[in-house]
Amino acid sequence: MIGTDGGPARDLAIRALGQPGDLGWVVQAHGELYAAEFGWNVSFEALVAEIVAGYASTHDPAREAGWIATLDDERVGCVLCTRGDTDDTAKLRILLVHPKARGHGLGNRLVATCLDFARAGGYRRITLWTNSVLTAARRVYLAAGFELDDEHHHHSFGRDLVGQNWSRQL
Repeated sequence: MIGTDGGPARDLAIRALGQPGDLGWVVQAHGELYAAEFGWNVSFEALVAEIVAGYASTHDPAREAGWIATLDDERVGCVLCTRGDTDDTAKLRILLVHPKARGHGLGNRLVATCLDFARAGGYRRITLWTNSVLTAARRVYLAAGFELDDEHHHHSFGRDLVGQNWSRQL
């Protein structure tokens, strides 16, 4: 089969997070990619490790889930849906699409998967926190109907950044 770029067709898939190595891959991919693309230090990787460890040890499968995107059976993306600050609010967390898989719509598909799960789990609203330098992610969030709630300057991960809180109704 021929792909849209004239080369062989690629097998793109999204599956539930939970295979051996998934959790470690999420942490490693975030650490390596954000260091390479944005110059962020190991404190970002530590934050992702904390999020992943909390999810792995205490998540409620009825209300929290994670997904891995694959390209030709290789991990290339991820996202988590976790409980928010109230019972009716979910959080979209740690969205990532590896550069070799960008341009295939996987970011949009991961976010849509997360939103569908949040709706089915009874959430009425979903929030996320990001930073203004993540412009590709912002395009995905805007396309999914998220709106910017507020911004704040902070120094994290070895950089001066502008943090952003986004949300949308489900």
